[in-house]
Amino acid sequence: MKLKIAALIVGATFGMTGMAHAAGEIVIKFSHVVAQDTPKGQAAEYFKKLAEERTKGKVKVQVYPNSQLYKDKEELEALQLGAVQMLAPSLAKFGPLGAKEFEVFDLPYIFDNYEELHKVTQGPIGQQLLAKLEPKGIKGLAFWDNGFKSFSANKPIKTPADLKGLKMRIQSSKVLEEQMRALGALPQVMAFSEVYQALQTGVVDGTENPPSNMYTQKMHEVQKNLTMTNHGYLGYAVIVNKKFWDGLPADVRGQLEGAMKDATIYANKIAKQKNDEDLADIAKSGKTQVYNPTPAERAAFKKALTPVHAKMADRIGPNLIKAIYTQTGFTAN
Repeated sequence: MKLKIAALIVGATFGMTGMAHAAGEIVIKFSHVVAQDTPKGQAAEYFKKLAEERTKGKVKVQVYPNSQLYKDKEELEALQLGAVQMLAPSLAKFGPLGAKEFEVFDLPYIFDNYEELHKVTQGPIGQQLLAKLEPKGIKGLAFWDNGFKSFSANKPIKTPADLKGLKMRIQSSKVLEEQMRALGALPQVMAFSEVYQALQTGVVDGTENPPSNMYTQKMHEVQKNLTMTNHGYLGYAVIVNKKFWDGLPADVRGQLEGAMKDATIYANKIAKQKNDEDLADIAKSGKTQVYNPTPAERAAFKKALTPVHAKMADRIGPNLIKAIYTQTGFTAN
């Protein structure tokens, strides 16, 4: 039944796309699962603006935020089937698709800051990773930052032991499952759009998010404590249906590549700014107590979590992990 429905969607989409081309307008449906006022949401709108301006109306970008079209688990299949043309899924989504190398971004504390991160996402390693998506019918265009994740719960979190026994929501990622188990927590895979209600009703006890995701989804209203562990990176890959992309006129594709390049600069610039602003608003709300760990407390979290790297090396690829260590100067201490 699911495949039949998908086929109908593709058929309808193909028909509409054909009409759009005939009318001289190319439609790009850009679907994502977060709010419009998040870094990703703002960057998607900025790309829309640039794309439509630079192609002089040949391209129409329709942005669908907040899982309006598809939830986490559905959107990649929809892209591969051609029901949408563009997505910006979090990097954890590519592991279940078979590109396990992308789970390297889920490793806790593999990046200490944006400078280290960008050496990878904006360098040869990042391009090599995006190329691994092409056999799956996906063209990778860019990496967009969101921010660094921190733990939230309804109890104070000052040590790794404070997470023991808590049901913690994660994205579908074997690395994130192992991360939570390393802390004695119970990983709960759940779609992003369902997290607020799950926190509100106690289905899960806590989660991990950058401040922008937490604030825009109002999770701070149902979480009493946020500890700024900054233990993991959350970012996105902007991807398109490869067949659609390769079928574009060369001049239009070049204009869109330029628009994506500038939208990426914008996305990464506003990511830190937006997270800083939203963190301040979370603290100001008085509903969530924000705690900044001491250097010793942060070191304890890093010590507890970096063994996950070795445990997941065979899955991700030890050579890839070593290449990132070399690029960033990673040390376990």
